[in-house]
Amino acid sequence: MDDITALILDDHAAFRRGFARLDDARDPAELLAVWAALALHLDIHAEAEEAILYPHLVKHGDDGAEETEDAIGDHNKIRDAVAESKLHEVGSDAWWAAVWRARRENSEHLAEEEDEALPDFRRHASVELRAELGQRWLTFYGEHKNGRNLPFRDKDPEKYVQDHR
Repeated sequence: MDDITALILDDHAAFRRGFARLDDARDPAELLAVWAALALHLDIHAEAEEAILYPHLVKHGDDGAEETEDAIGDHNKIRDAVAESKLHEVGSDAWWAAVWRARRENSEHLAEEEDEALPDFRRHASVELRAELGQRWLTFYGEHKNGRNLPFRDKDPEKYVQDHR
């Protein structure tokens, strides 16, 4: 059975590769192809974490509430940058500004999650819970292929933590 933290780290590696592919893209069609897939994956990943990982971390981690609140805020910033990119012509200065904002916010979020939230979760979650959540993670991605039925809306970080305590 897959451990949810390993699945999350797999996504993180995919995000890094996706942003590197943008560095190599040379024309608007190629930029759009790379960015559309990456942006969708970023949005789905945030929804999956908010549905599966963070409701458990907020209850069980040493700093779970603080880490969760921070992560939800990070997800909002990434979602906002992705949404902003869609308002501009691919390859334009405004489009690149939004994409780079998403990249910076995502890079910061990945580092915090990998250095703080995931180790905290691993210290407090049983192997069985991590496997159960891994299965839920895989099911979530299957049920929401291409973002089907996901709202991709910002959430209030404080309210999210209160609702999941």
